[in-house]
Amino acid sequence: MALDQLNDLVQRCQAVQDDSFKPEDYDLFQTAGRACIEQGDSGQLLDIIKDEKSKAIVRSMGWNLLGPLVQVLLKKEEESLPHCLGILTHLLEVCSPKELLVGLLEQVEEAHPDTIADTICLLLQPLQTVLLQLASKKASSVGMALSTLLAQVSRLPVPYTEEQEEADQYGLCRCCAALLSFVRPFVEEAAKGLADGSAPDDELRSELLKFCMKSLNEPLLQAQLRNDLDVPESTPLRDFAVEILAILRRIGEHLPDLLFRHLLKKKEEPGFLEEDVRYPKDSLACLAYLLYVQHIAMEIFPAIFSPVFVLQCNMDHINILLSRTEESRVAKGLELYEKSLVRVEDSSLAVDLLELKSFFSVPQNLVKVMTLCPIQHLRTKGLAVFQLSIDKFDTEAKYKFFRCMLKTSNHAGVEGYIVKNIRNQIDYALKPGNGNAWFLGTHLMPLLRLVLLLPQGPETDLLQGLDRVMESLNLLRYLLIRDKEWENETGIWSELYKIEDYYLKPLRVGLNMSKAHYEAELKNTKESRRVKAKELRESAPVCSLTVGNEKLPNMTPEMQIQVLHSALCTFDLMESVLARIEEIVEAKIKP
Repeated sequence: MALDQLNDLVQRCQAVQDDSFKPEDYDLFQTAGRACIEQGDSGQLLDIIKDEKSKAIVRSMGWNLLGPLVQVLLKKEEESLPHCLGILTHLLEVCSPKELLVGLLEQVEEAHPDTIADTICLLLQPLQTVLLQLASKKASSVGMALSTLLAQVSRLPVPYTEEQEEADQYGLCRCCAALLSFVRPFVEEAAKGLADGSAPDDELRSELLKFCMKSLNEPLLQAQLRNDLDVPESTPLRDFAVEILAILRRIGEHLPDLLFRHLLKKKEEPGFLEEDVRYPKDSLACLAYLLYVQHIAMEIFPAIFSPVFVLQCNMDHINILLSRTEESRVAKGLELYEKSLVRVEDSSLAVDLLELKSFFSVPQNLVKVMTLCPIQHLRTKGLAVFQLSIDKFDTEAKYKFFRCMLKTSNHAGVEGYIVKNIRNQIDYALKPGNGNAWFLGTHLMPLLRLVLLLPQGPETDLLQGLDRVMESLNLLRYLLIRDKEWENETGIWSELYKIEDYYLKPLRVGLNMSKAHYEAELKNTKESRRVKAKELRESAPVCSLTVGNEKLPNMTPEMQIQVLHSALCTFDLMESVLARIEEIVEAKIKP
């Protein structure tokens, strides 16, 4: 029935002049053609459209067959596959490239989520053929095609493990490899214009640059790339990254300019894209990661840049990555920071660098990773990189960095870690030949006042600030034991009477208040348990506890008693260190 309708339409339309077909002719051609393809009559349909007498009709209406053709080709049925491929090939030869381009991109956009990869791999070759046929406005058409393709590729899950990448269940790796083949002739065309000295096609270069930048963002910024320099292995996503950087070089982009442009402030090219659109920050951060962590294209990268300059340039990229919450971005930020730091000599970063915005924002974001990231190995890595960054500062920079972190981190654990580092610096300075002006004498005292601080006086929450309080007490005890009163290299003995007033006495009051409060709570809880033991055993838990203004899940009385005992043990530990300090002070001030 459909074949008869199609034959009648073809015979009737052959007499139409100037291809002035009616709208109903297009509808009938599409309906009958679809039916022929779906009913298995693709062989007969191929014969009809290849007839020379049908050329004008196919040229005007043929692109309407793309939808049903793609659906059948995706099924890969052996009987209909050769004929459908023949139909598609003939349409590419006869139909208008512009109409084919629109029709093919529609099929890409409308692909079912389960067939995105298969659809893209099927249509890339036809799309390339159509684009190569275009004479004018090729660049904009190439850009439209690449944008549509990457939008669909970005919907595919990115493999997380090596096994997932090898299995390529969702086809992302296949699509990346196919995209490289698709874009190759256009890269060759753009590169040829640059190489032979003729006028380069800036519009085509612009579209290819956007393709590279989008690819760096998705999927490469999400990809878990392996970096085994001893046993380098080729993987699909790593190969894709290598080719993307190669394309950037071929279209005239200088890698150092890309990485360092925020410092070099290169003048924008007139008539090109706006700076932020042309060079997205996330994409440049991924580029820095590929170069310095994965060592892709490192062999052609100039080796003249000093490690300090490279670190300074990478700090903005590191900050971009660490400011996000996705595991892949945070992990790349930590790796890039670590690789940028290890090349820098210890104690060599001058204090002037702390005036740069990135040298303030990166540690703040690193603290968030260390304290808020739900992934343990990233928290652990963050702490290691944090210490590595401290080691690279010179003495004055360490001093001012510690002071800044004590004022801004707002986290007792981080503050306690900073205090521990301060103690290490003082210990080093007290050794013969290592004295310095920053961790001894007059400069040390303002820093110690920040360390020995109770924000709310005796009412400070000692449990919440446990890490900082304990490290501060241990530092003070160390100073009183290590620095002899008659030497007073740190100046601690000159400040001791003040420390007693603004720190030790309020801390003693706060400890007594906290212990009394928790002992009373413990007594009340035990008494309540004895009175209502039977009732509590038979009913649901009714006790609750609030920590840090957040109400914890209900606890049984036994659990609450355990928590209270733990708090009291903590206070006892704190009190033992405080008592030792008080003994030392009392012994020193006795006549």
